[in-house]
Amino acid sequence: MSHSIPLTKESYESLQEELKRLIRVERPKVIQDIAEARSHGDLSENAEYDAAKNRQGFIEGRIQELNSKLARAYVVDLSNMKPDKVVFGSTVTLYDTASEEEITYKIVGEDEADIKLGKISCTSPVGKALIGHKLDDSVKVKVPAGTKEYEIIDIKYE
Repeated sequence: MSHSIPLTKESYESLQEELKRLIRVERPKVIQDIAEARSHGDLSENAEYDAAKNRQGFIEGRIQELNSKLARAYVVDLSNMKPDKVVFGSTVTLYDTASEEEITYKIVGEDEADIKLGKISCTSPVGKALIGHKLDDSVKVKVPAGTKEYEIIDIKYE
């Protein structure tokens, strides 16, 4: 799995911060927790020890995952681009022709997607359909519930 991963600047920095926190705070704390649990004696029936070892495994796995992801990541920089079409990292305001409502999405990577925060993956049906379209374009998207039609009413590169 050596493919590159596009990330927004915000997401890249967030992953870096998480990695720093895991290495500088969580890893030393779990090592201390393991040492303390060991001091309680018999490890075969020591729930604190088992919990700390499980947590250590999770932390080490996450550190490896983050290191790998950051090594393959590239930050998509939109600062020098004119916001004339939908691209990875852009924020798009749509008009839903069926519900007559406006909705705003930021097009992000799969790991960043969170519909509650208005962030959709560039690989989602809506994300894929929007990429490359311009302001005032009408876009039809096949979704599980059928076909949705949107008009692009604003594009921002933030």
